[in-house]
Amino acid sequence: MNQHRRESSSNSLQSLNDLRLAVLIDADNISHAHIKGMMEEATRYGTPTFKRIYGDWTKPNLGGWKGVLLENAITPIQQYGYTKGKNATDSAMIIDAMDILYSGKVDGFCIVSSDSDFTRLAVRLREAGMRVIGMGEKKTPDPFIVACDKFIYIEVISANYDSDTEDDSAATSKSGSKSSGASQKPRQSKGRGRKKPSVEKDMVKLIRLSVSDVADEDGWAFLGEVGTMILKKKPSFDPRNYGHSKLTPLLKELKIFEFDERQVNGSNVRHIYVRDKNA
Repeated sequence: MNQHRRESSSNSLQSLNDLRLAVLIDADNISHAHIKGMMEEATRYGTPTFKRIYGDWTKPNLGGWKGVLLENAITPIQQYGYTKGKNATDSAMIIDAMDILYSGKVDGFCIVSSDSDFTRLAVRLREAGMRVIGMGEKKTPDPFIVACDKFIYIEVISANYDSDTEDDSAATSKSGSKSSGASQKPRQSKGRGRKKPSVEKDMVKLIRLSVSDVADEDGWAFLGEVGTMILKKKPSFDPRNYGHSKLTPLLKELKIFEFDERQVNGSNVRHIYVRDKNA
């Protein structure tokens, strides 16, 4: 039984990586400065098949987007604001999403916006069997967040992308200085030395309950299933919110779980299991 569950989890991960995604961006609500990090994040969940961005391109405030659309092969969709105070962009984006849904050409959607107006759209897409990934700022209202299967904060994406870029630049600079014989101190990443956010008590409780929910008779829970259960309860959960790239180091930092690595029969793959010390 447990072996079947492990195999199902592996198959689920594989199918997730193979998802065909429609990436729909609300240009009125998101800054162009985050585009590279956002697109890289989207590829973690599938292959972007449709890449569209919506806005009134006659307005000067969207000028920053025009320089990055070609670089990322994103199709701009023009939507005039016919009535002052009404967001025609949202309507155009919702109509396009439904057209794409009925085309049958995608398996999921990535909705990039911090606007709660897309809550009903996310719910409807999930009702149709689509996987819905949301991206938005931390100010995004909770109804839209919980309507998605997974929600990622743009601030976290940007910080992670900027840190990786700086590390690559520092490595290149260091390599170049060696070849030229020049002495140069490596650059420090902005993220280094920054205090990691503490895990809230409610979050710790949710993690412990999730471990308990998927644990076997001995209290051991497969870490992959734990992560899936946490996301079902809180779509905005992301180890990067707490300064960790993966779930394992986050749980180890809490010091309330014990860990066990088990080798899968007939392979070099090892699965990590976790158990609450107080269970």
